[in-house]
Amino acid sequence: MSQADFVVVANRLPVDRDDDGGWRRSPGGLVTALEPVMRKAEGAWVGWAGKPGLDLEPFDFEGTHLVPITLSVEEIQNYYEGFSNDTIWPLYHDVIAAPRYRRVWWDAYVDVNRRFAEASADAAAEGATVWVQDYQLQLVPAMLRSMRPDLTIGYFHHIPFPAYGLFSQLPWRRQVLEGLLGADVVGFQRVADAGNFARAVRRQFHYTTKASGITVPLEDGSTRNVLAKAFPISIDAESYIELAQRPEIQARAKEIRESLGNPKTVMLGVDRLDYTKGIRHRLKAFGELLQDGKLSVEDATLVQVASPSRERVEAYIQLRDEIELTVGRINGDFDTMDHTAIRYLHQAFPREEMVALYLAADVMLVTALRDGMNLVAKEYVASRIDNRGVLLLSEFAGAADELGSAIRINPHDIGGMKDAIMRAIEMPGAEQGRRMRSLRRRVLEHDVSDWSKSFLEALATAKR
Repeated sequence: MSQADFVVVANRLPVDRDDDGGWRRSPGGLVTALEPVMRKAEGAWVGWAGKPGLDLEPFDFEGTHLVPITLSVEEIQNYYEGFSNDTIWPLYHDVIAAPRYRRVWWDAYVDVNRRFAEASADAAAEGATVWVQDYQLQLVPAMLRSMRPDLTIGYFHHIPFPAYGLFSQLPWRRQVLEGLLGADVVGFQRVADAGNFARAVRRQFHYTTKASGITVPLEDGSTRNVLAKAFPISIDAESYIELAQRPEIQARAKEIRESLGNPKTVMLGVDRLDYTKGIRHRLKAFGELLQDGKLSVEDATLVQVASPSRERVEAYIQLRDEIELTVGRINGDFDTMDHTAIRYLHQAFPREEMVALYLAADVMLVTALRDGMNLVAKEYVASRIDNRGVLLLSEFAGAADELGSAIRINPHDIGGMKDAIMRAIEMPGAEQGRRMRSLRRRVLEHDVSDWSKSFLEALATAKR
Protein backbone atom coordinates (compact mmCIF):
# COMPACT_ATOMS: atom_id res chain seq x y z
CA MET A 1 0.00 0.00 0.00
CA SER A 2 1.24 3.51 -0.81
CA GLN A 3 2.11 5.56 2.25
CA ALA A 4 1.35 9.24 2.84
CA ASP A 5 3.28 12.07 4.48
CA PHE A 6 0.04 13.48 5.91
CA VAL A 7 -2.72 11.28 7.38
CA VAL A 8 -6.07 12.35 8.81
CA VAL A 9 -7.81 9.91 11.17
CA ALA A 10 -11.52 10.54 11.79
CA ASN A 11 -14.56 8.47 12.71
CA ARG A 12 -15.96 8.97 9.19
CA LEU A 13 -14.38 9.07 5.76
CA PRO A 14 -14.76 12.39 3.87
CA VAL A 15 -17.16 10.76 1.37
CA ASP A 16 -20.76 9.52 1.35
CA ARG A 17 -22.13 6.60 -0.65
CA ASP A 18 -24.42 7.45 -3.58
CA ASP A 19 -27.63 5.53 -4.21
CA ASP A 20 -25.96 4.04 -7.29
CA GLY A 21 -22.97 2.76 -5.27
CA GLY A 22 -20.58 5.59 -6.18
CA TRP A 23 -19.02 8.17 -3.86
CA ARG A 24 -19.52 11.90 -3.35
CA ARG A 25 -17.56 14.29 -1.14
CA SER A 26 -19.12 15.01 2.28
CA PRO A 27 -20.20 18.63 2.78
CA GLY A 28 -18.56 19.05 6.22
CA GLY A 29 -16.28 21.94 7.15
CA LEU A 30 -13.43 19.65 8.19
CA VAL A 31 -13.35 18.10 4.71
CA THR A 32 -13.33 21.57 3.12
CA ALA A 33 -10.53 22.77 5.43
CA LEU A 34 -8.23 19.84 4.81
CA GLU A 35 -8.84 19.30 1.09
CA PRO A 36 -5.99 21.61 -0.08
CA VAL A 37 -3.57 20.10 2.46
CA MET A 38 -4.53 16.57 1.42
CA ARG A 39 -4.00 17.35 -2.27
CA LYS A 40 -0.63 19.02 -1.72
CA ALA A 41 0.71 16.21 0.47
CA GLU A 42 -1.03 13.41 -1.45
CA GLY A 43 -2.55 12.61 1.92
CA ALA A 44 -4.48 9.65 3.27
CA TRP A 45 -7.72 9.65 5.28
CA VAL A 46 -8.57 6.79 7.65
CA GLY A 47 -12.22 6.43 8.65
CA TRP A 48 -15.41 4.37 8.76
CA ALA A 49 -17.38 4.26 5.49
CA GLY A 50 -20.70 4.90 7.26
CA LYS A 51 -22.49 1.55 6.94
CA PRO A 52 -22.19 -1.59 9.11
CA GLY A 53 -20.29 -4.52 7.67
CA LEU A 54 -19.00 -2.58 4.65
CA ASP A 55 -15.64 -4.21 3.90
CA LEU A 56 -13.75 -2.11 1.36
CA GLU A 57 -10.20 -2.02 0.08
CA PRO A 58 -8.37 1.35 0.23
CA PHE A 59 -9.16 3.53 -2.79
CA ASP A 60 -8.37 6.98 -4.20
CA PHE A 61 -10.95 9.75 -4.44
CA GLU A 62 -10.24 13.22 -5.87
CA GLY A 63 -6.56 13.21 -4.93
CA THR A 64 -6.94 11.64 -1.48
CA HIS A 65 -6.11 8.04 -0.54
CA LEU A 66 -9.03 6.68 1.54
CA VAL A 67 -8.52 3.84 4.02
CA PRO A 68 -11.91 2.42 5.10
CA ILE A 69 -12.37 0.84 8.55
CA THR A 70 -14.97 -1.94 8.75
CA LEU A 71 -17.33 -1.81 11.73
CA SER A 72 -19.87 -4.51 12.56
CA VAL A 73 -23.42 -3.78 13.76
CA GLU A 74 -22.36 -4.77 17.30
CA GLU A 75 -19.30 -2.48 17.21
CA ILE A 76 -21.43 0.46 16.07
CA GLN A 77 -23.82 -0.20 18.96
CA ASN A 78 -21.04 -0.49 21.56
CA TYR A 79 -18.21 1.78 20.36
CA TYR A 80 -20.25 4.51 18.64
CA GLU A 81 -23.79 4.60 19.99
CA GLY A 82 -22.68 3.26 23.37
CA PHE A 83 -19.35 4.60 24.63
CA SER A 84 -18.93 7.56 22.28
CA ASN A 85 -22.49 8.90 22.40
CA ASP A 86 -24.01 7.49 25.61
CA THR A 87 -20.92 7.81 27.84
CA ILE A 88 -18.49 10.45 26.52
CA TRP A 89 -20.96 12.84 24.84
CA PRO A 90 -23.22 13.45 27.89
CA LEU A 91 -20.26 13.45 30.33
CA TYR A 92 -18.31 16.01 28.29
CA HIS A 93 -21.45 18.18 27.88
CA ASP A 94 -21.77 18.83 31.62
CA VAL A 95 -24.01 15.79 32.29
CA ILE A 96 -27.09 17.47 30.78
CA ALA A 97 -28.18 13.86 30.33
CA ALA A 98 -26.84 11.11 32.58
CA PRO A 99 -23.89 9.22 31.08
CA ARG A 100 -23.89 5.43 31.30
CA TYR A 101 -20.72 3.51 32.11
CA ARG A 102 -20.72 0.01 30.64
CA ARG A 103 -17.58 -2.12 30.50
CA VAL A 104 -18.63 -3.86 27.28
CA TRP A 105 -18.83 -0.41 25.62
CA TRP A 106 -15.37 0.51 26.88
CA ASP A 107 -13.91 -2.77 25.61
CA ALA A 108 -15.37 -2.10 22.14
CA TYR A 109 -14.02 1.48 22.23
CA VAL A 110 -10.49 0.18 22.96
CA ASP A 111 -10.71 -2.46 20.20
CA VAL A 112 -11.99 -0.04 17.56
CA ASN A 113 -9.47 2.67 18.51
CA ARG A 114 -6.69 0.08 18.13
CA ARG A 115 -7.95 -0.83 14.65
CA PHE A 116 -7.93 2.85 13.64
CA ALA A 117 -4.39 3.22 15.04
CA GLU A 118 -3.13 0.15 13.17
CA ALA A 119 -4.62 1.33 9.87
CA SER A 120 -3.09 4.78 10.42
CA ALA A 121 0.32 3.30 11.19
CA ASP A 122 0.17 1.31 7.94
CA ALA A 123 -0.94 4.37 5.91
CA ALA A 124 1.76 6.76 7.23
CA ALA A 125 5.17 7.15 5.59
CA GLU A 126 8.37 7.43 7.63
CA GLY A 127 8.31 10.66 9.66
CA ALA A 128 4.76 11.50 8.55
CA THR A 129 2.33 13.84 10.28
CA VAL A 130 -0.92 12.27 11.54
CA TRP A 131 -3.92 14.36 12.65
CA VAL A 132 -6.52 12.52 14.76
CA GLN A 133 -10.02 14.02 15.02
CA ASP A 134 -12.40 14.03 17.97
CA TYR A 135 -13.77 12.16 20.94
CA GLN A 136 -14.50 8.84 19.22
CA LEU A 137 -10.72 8.29 18.88
CA GLN A 138 -9.17 9.56 22.12
CA LEU A 139 -6.98 6.47 22.55
CA VAL A 140 -5.49 6.54 19.05
CA PRO A 141 -2.63 9.05 19.70
CA ALA A 142 -0.91 6.91 22.38
CA MET A 143 -1.55 3.66 20.51
CA LEU A 144 -0.08 5.19 17.37
CA ARG A 145 2.96 6.55 19.21
CA SER A 146 3.77 3.11 20.61
CA MET A 147 3.53 1.59 17.11
CA ARG A 148 5.27 4.42 15.23
CA PRO A 149 7.47 6.67 17.42
CA ASP A 150 8.78 8.36 14.25
CA LEU A 151 5.43 10.08 13.61
CA THR A 152 4.35 13.61 14.54
CA ILE A 153 0.85 13.28 16.01
CA GLY A 154 -1.84 15.92 16.46
CA TYR A 155 -5.28 15.52 18.02
CA PHE A 156 -8.20 17.96 17.82
CA HIS A 157 -11.12 17.77 20.26
CA HIS A 158 -14.24 19.18 18.59
CA ILE A 159 -16.51 19.02 21.67
CA PRO A 160 -16.07 20.54 25.16
CA PHE A 161 -13.63 19.01 27.65
CA PRO A 162 -15.29 18.94 31.09
CA ALA A 163 -14.13 20.30 34.42
CA TYR A 164 -12.27 17.76 36.55
CA GLY A 165 -15.18 17.28 38.96
CA LEU A 166 -17.18 15.80 36.08
CA PHE A 167 -14.36 14.13 34.15
CA SER A 168 -13.24 12.28 37.28
CA GLN A 169 -16.51 10.27 37.19
CA LEU A 170 -15.20 8.36 34.15
CA PRO A 171 -13.96 4.92 35.29
CA TRP A 172 -11.38 4.94 32.49
CA ARG A 173 -10.19 8.54 33.01
CA ARG A 174 -6.48 7.65 33.26
CA GLN A 175 -6.55 5.60 30.06
CA VAL A 176 -8.26 8.44 28.17
CA LEU A 177 -5.73 11.02 29.40
CA GLU A 178 -2.84 8.69 28.53
CA GLY A 179 -4.37 8.23 25.08
CA LEU A 180 -4.55 11.97 24.44
CA LEU A 181 -1.05 12.59 25.82
CA GLY A 182 0.28 10.40 23.01
CA ALA A 183 -0.14 13.44 20.73
CA ASP A 184 2.44 16.20 20.28
CA VAL A 185 -0.31 18.84 20.04
CA VAL A 186 -3.78 18.48 21.62
CA GLY A 187 -6.16 21.14 20.32
CA PHE A 188 -9.38 22.38 21.92
CA GLN A 189 -12.13 24.82 20.96
CA ARG A 190 -11.81 27.08 24.00
CA VAL A 191 -9.05 28.20 26.37
CA ALA A 192 -11.20 26.85 29.22
CA ASP A 193 -11.27 23.36 27.64
CA ALA A 194 -7.47 23.29 27.33
CA GLY A 195 -7.28 24.37 30.98
CA ASN A 196 -9.67 21.61 32.07
CA PHE A 197 -7.52 19.04 30.27
CA ALA A 198 -4.29 20.31 31.86
CA ARG A 199 -5.89 20.27 35.32
CA ALA A 200 -7.10 16.69 34.81
CA VAL A 201 -3.57 15.63 33.82
CA ARG A 202 -2.12 17.43 36.85
CA ARG A 203 -4.64 15.81 39.24
CA GLN A 204 -4.24 12.31 37.83
CA PHE A 205 -0.50 12.16 37.04
CA HIS A 206 1.06 15.18 38.82
CA TYR A 207 2.83 16.17 35.60
CA THR A 208 4.13 19.72 35.23
CA THR A 209 1.66 21.76 33.15
CA LYS A 210 2.54 25.20 31.76
CA ALA A 211 1.35 27.40 28.91
CA SER A 212 4.30 26.10 26.89
CA GLY A 213 3.10 22.51 27.32
CA ILE A 214 2.73 19.46 29.55
CA THR A 215 5.93 17.63 30.52
CA VAL A 216 5.38 13.88 30.05
CA PRO A 217 8.06 11.59 31.55
CA LEU A 218 9.30 8.67 29.44
CA GLU A 219 10.51 5.22 30.51
CA ASP A 220 14.16 6.03 29.72
CA GLY A 221 14.14 8.94 32.16
CA SER A 222 13.80 11.67 29.50
CA THR A 223 10.68 13.75 28.88
CA ARG A 224 8.58 14.94 25.96
CA ASN A 225 6.47 18.09 25.67
CA VAL A 226 2.75 18.01 24.78
CA LEU A 227 1.18 21.32 23.76
CA ALA A 228 -2.47 21.65 24.92
CA LYS A 229 -3.96 24.80 23.42
CA ALA A 230 -7.16 26.36 22.03
CA PHE A 231 -7.54 26.41 18.24
CA PRO A 232 -11.15 27.58 17.71
CA ILE A 233 -12.57 25.99 14.56
CA SER A 234 -14.45 27.99 11.92
CA ILE A 235 -16.23 27.71 8.56
CA ASP A 236 -15.48 28.22 4.89
CA ALA A 237 -16.89 31.76 5.04
CA GLU A 238 -16.34 32.57 1.36
CA SER A 239 -18.57 29.69 0.26
CA TYR A 240 -21.47 31.12 2.33
CA ILE A 241 -20.90 34.62 0.95
CA GLU A 242 -20.90 33.27 -2.61
CA LEU A 243 -24.20 31.44 -2.00
CA ALA A 244 -25.78 34.48 -0.32
CA GLN A 245 -24.96 36.60 -3.38
CA ARG A 246 -26.79 34.31 -5.80
CA PRO A 247 -30.05 35.88 -7.10
CA GLU A 248 -31.91 32.55 -6.93
CA ILE A 249 -31.05 32.10 -3.25
CA GLN A 250 -32.08 35.66 -2.43
CA ALA A 251 -35.35 34.99 -4.29
CA ARG A 252 -35.79 31.78 -2.26
CA ALA A 253 -35.36 33.78 0.97
CA LYS A 254 -38.26 36.04 -0.09
CA GLU A 255 -40.32 32.96 -0.93
CA ILE A 256 -39.71 31.56 2.54
CA ARG A 257 -40.96 34.76 4.19
CA GLU A 258 -44.03 34.79 1.95
CA SER A 259 -44.80 31.15 2.76
CA LEU A 260 -44.74 32.11 6.46
CA GLY A 261 -47.32 34.85 5.86
CA ASN A 262 -44.80 37.72 5.69
CA PRO A 263 -44.53 38.28 9.46
CA LYS A 264 -42.62 41.34 10.69
CA THR A 265 -40.05 39.07 12.37
CA VAL A 266 -38.79 35.63 11.39
CA MET A 267 -36.79 33.90 14.09
CA LEU A 268 -34.66 30.86 13.27
CA GLY A 269 -33.15 27.96 15.16
CA VAL A 270 -30.93 25.41 13.36
CA ASP A 271 -29.65 22.43 15.31
CA ARG A 272 -29.08 18.74 15.36
CA LEU A 273 -31.87 17.30 17.50
CA ASP A 274 -29.74 17.06 20.62
CA TYR A 275 -30.36 17.75 24.30
CA THR A 276 -27.27 19.99 24.43
CA LYS A 277 -28.78 22.55 22.02
CA GLY A 278 -31.34 24.12 24.37
CA ILE A 279 -34.24 23.71 21.93
CA ARG A 280 -36.75 23.17 24.76
CA HIS A 281 -35.59 26.37 26.50
CA ARG A 282 -35.97 28.34 23.24
CA LEU A 283 -39.50 27.02 22.67
CA LYS A 284 -40.47 27.82 26.27
CA ALA A 285 -39.29 31.44 25.96
CA PHE A 286 -41.11 31.94 22.65
CA GLY A 287 -44.30 30.30 23.95
CA GLU A 288 -44.31 32.57 27.00
CA LEU A 289 -43.85 35.69 24.85
CA LEU A 290 -46.96 34.67 22.89
CA GLN A 291 -48.79 33.89 26.15
CA ASP A 292 -47.80 37.28 27.61
CA GLY A 293 -49.11 39.08 24.52
CA LYS A 294 -45.69 40.62 23.77
CA LEU A 295 -45.66 38.76 20.46
CA SER A 296 -48.44 37.61 18.15
CA VAL A 297 -48.39 34.95 15.43
CA GLU A 298 -49.28 37.63 12.89
CA ASP A 299 -46.08 39.50 13.73
CA ALA A 300 -43.56 36.77 14.64
CA THR A 301 -42.83 33.22 13.54
CA LEU A 302 -40.18 30.81 14.79
CA VAL A 303 -38.71 28.41 12.24
CA GLN A 304 -37.02 25.48 13.99
CA VAL A 305 -34.87 23.16 11.88
CA ALA A 306 -33.94 20.07 13.91
CA SER A 307 -31.99 17.57 11.81
CA PRO A 308 -32.30 13.91 12.90
CA SER A 309 -29.58 12.64 15.20
CA ARG A 310 -28.77 9.33 16.94
CA GLU A 311 -32.31 8.12 16.53
CA ARG A 312 -31.69 4.79 18.26
CA VAL A 313 -30.35 6.33 21.50
CA GLU A 314 -33.09 6.47 24.14
CA ALA A 315 -32.37 10.04 25.33
CA TYR A 316 -32.81 11.31 21.74
CA ILE A 317 -36.07 9.42 21.22
CA GLN A 318 -37.44 11.00 24.41
CA LEU A 319 -36.19 14.47 23.40
CA ARG A 320 -37.91 14.31 20.01
CA ASP A 321 -41.20 13.35 21.66
CA GLU A 322 -40.95 16.24 24.14
CA ILE A 323 -40.14 18.83 21.47
CA GLU A 324 -42.88 17.70 19.10
CA LEU A 325 -45.38 17.74 21.99
CA THR A 326 -44.33 21.30 22.92
CA VAL A 327 -44.51 22.53 19.31
CA GLY A 328 -47.97 20.98 18.93
CA ARG A 329 -49.23 22.60 22.14
CA ILE A 330 -47.93 26.09 21.26
CA ASN A 331 -49.27 25.90 17.71
CA GLY A 332 -52.61 24.58 18.95
CA ASP A 333 -52.93 27.51 21.36
CA PHE A 334 -51.81 30.35 19.07
CA ASP A 335 -52.08 29.42 15.37
CA THR A 336 -54.61 31.12 13.11
CA MET A 337 -55.83 30.02 9.69
CA ASP A 338 -53.19 32.23 8.05
CA HIS A 339 -50.28 32.15 10.52
CA THR A 340 -48.30 29.48 12.36
CA ALA A 341 -46.39 30.16 15.57
CA ILE A 342 -43.66 27.54 15.00
CA ARG A 343 -42.70 25.96 11.69
CA TYR A 344 -40.98 22.78 12.88
CA LEU A 345 -38.82 20.88 10.37
CA HIS A 346 -37.36 17.57 11.54
CA GLN A 347 -35.10 17.09 8.53
CA ALA A 348 -31.76 18.12 7.08
CA PHE A 349 -31.48 20.62 4.21
CA PRO A 350 -28.79 21.28 1.59
CA ARG A 351 -26.49 24.25 2.14
CA GLU A 352 -28.30 26.37 -0.50
CA GLU A 353 -31.59 26.10 1.40
CA MET A 354 -29.85 26.85 4.70
CA VAL A 355 -28.36 30.08 3.32
CA ALA A 356 -31.82 31.10 2.07
CA LEU A 357 -33.15 30.50 5.59
CA TYR A 358 -30.31 32.57 7.08
CA LEU A 359 -31.17 35.43 4.69
CA ALA A 360 -34.87 35.15 5.57
CA ALA A 361 -34.31 35.23 9.33
CA ASP A 362 -34.28 38.52 11.26
CA VAL A 363 -33.15 36.86 14.51
CA MET A 364 -30.93 33.77 14.87
CA LEU A 365 -31.37 31.86 18.13
CA VAL A 366 -28.36 29.83 19.33
CA THR A 367 -29.36 28.68 22.82
CA ALA A 368 -26.97 25.77 23.42
CA LEU A 369 -26.68 24.57 27.02
CA ARG A 370 -23.12 23.44 26.16
CA ASP A 371 -21.41 23.44 22.78
CA GLY A 372 -17.82 23.01 21.66
CA MET A 373 -18.16 25.79 19.09
CA ASN A 374 -21.50 26.04 17.21
CA LEU A 375 -20.74 26.71 13.57
CA VAL A 376 -24.37 27.62 12.79
CA ALA A 377 -23.75 30.98 14.50
CA LYS A 378 -20.81 31.62 12.16
CA GLU A 379 -22.75 30.42 9.10
CA TYR A 380 -25.55 32.90 9.85
CA VAL A 381 -23.06 35.76 10.24
CA ALA A 382 -21.17 34.89 7.03
CA SER A 383 -24.44 34.71 5.06
CA ARG A 384 -25.65 38.19 6.14
CA ILE A 385 -24.05 40.14 3.30
CA ASP A 386 -26.65 42.88 3.93
CA ASN A 387 -25.18 43.50 7.42
CA ARG A 388 -28.62 43.00 8.96
CA GLY A 389 -30.04 40.44 11.34
CA VAL A 390 -29.38 39.81 15.04
CA LEU A 391 -27.53 36.86 16.57
CA LEU A 392 -28.61 35.70 20.03
CA LEU A 393 -25.78 33.50 21.30
CA SER A 394 -25.51 31.30 24.36
CA GLU A 395 -22.54 32.10 26.57
CA PHE A 396 -22.04 28.32 26.88
CA ALA A 397 -21.19 27.91 23.18
CA GLY A 398 -17.55 28.14 22.17
CA ALA A 399 -18.47 30.74 19.54
CA ALA A 400 -19.28 33.19 22.37
CA ASP A 401 -15.54 33.61 23.01
CA GLU A 402 -15.10 35.06 19.50
CA LEU A 403 -18.43 36.66 18.55
CA GLY A 404 -18.52 39.42 21.13
CA SER A 405 -20.99 41.63 19.22
CA ALA A 406 -23.78 39.05 19.48
CA ILE A 407 -26.42 39.42 22.19
CA ARG A 408 -25.18 37.03 24.85
CA ILE A 409 -27.76 34.93 26.69
CA ASN A 410 -27.90 32.38 29.50
CA PRO A 411 -30.36 29.79 28.11
CA HIS A 412 -31.24 28.62 31.63
CA ASP A 413 -32.58 32.14 32.36
CA ILE A 414 -35.91 32.03 30.50
CA GLY A 415 -36.86 35.55 31.63
CA GLY A 416 -33.53 36.92 30.42
CA MET A 417 -33.91 35.09 27.10
CA LYS A 418 -37.38 36.60 26.60
CA ASP A 419 -35.95 40.09 27.21
CA ALA A 420 -33.10 39.40 24.77
CA ILE A 421 -35.53 38.21 22.07
CA MET A 422 -37.59 41.39 22.42
CA ARG A 423 -34.42 43.50 22.34
CA ALA A 424 -33.36 41.75 19.12
CA ILE A 425 -36.78 42.22 17.50
CA GLU A 426 -36.83 45.92 18.37
CA MET A 427 -33.17 46.63 17.54
CA PRO A 428 -32.74 49.61 15.16
CA GLY A 429 -31.15 48.96 11.77
CA ALA A 430 -28.10 51.08 12.59
CA GLU A 431 -27.26 48.98 15.66
CA GLN A 432 -27.87 45.77 13.71
CA GLY A 433 -25.42 46.97 11.07
CA ARG A 434 -22.75 47.93 13.60
CA ARG A 435 -22.95 44.58 15.39
CA MET A 436 -23.13 42.48 12.22
CA ARG A 437 -20.16 44.21 10.58
CA SER A 438 -18.07 43.43 13.66
CA LEU A 439 -19.23 39.79 13.69
CA ARG A 440 -18.57 39.36 9.97
CA ARG A 441 -15.08 40.82 10.26
CA ARG A 442 -14.20 38.20 12.87
CA VAL A 443 -15.64 35.26 10.89
CA LEU A 444 -13.98 36.34 7.64
CA GLU A 445 -10.56 36.89 9.22
CA HIS A 446 -10.62 33.59 11.10
CA ASP A 447 -12.08 31.08 8.67
CA VAL A 448 -11.60 27.33 8.54
CA SER A 449 -8.40 27.51 6.49
CA ASP A 450 -6.92 29.85 9.14
CA TRP A 451 -7.86 27.23 11.77
CA SER A 452 -6.20 24.31 9.97
CA LYS A 453 -3.15 26.44 9.13
CA SER A 454 -2.61 27.49 12.76
CA PHE A 455 -2.94 23.90 14.02
CA LEU A 456 -0.62 22.47 11.39
CA GLU A 457 1.94 25.20 12.11
CA ALA A 458 1.90 24.17 15.79
CA LEU A 459 2.45 20.57 14.69
CA ALA A 460 5.33 21.60 12.41
CA THR A 461 6.95 23.42 15.34
CA ALA A 462 6.58 20.28 17.47
CA LYS A 463 8.16 18.24 14.68
CA ARG A 464 11.18 20.59 14.52
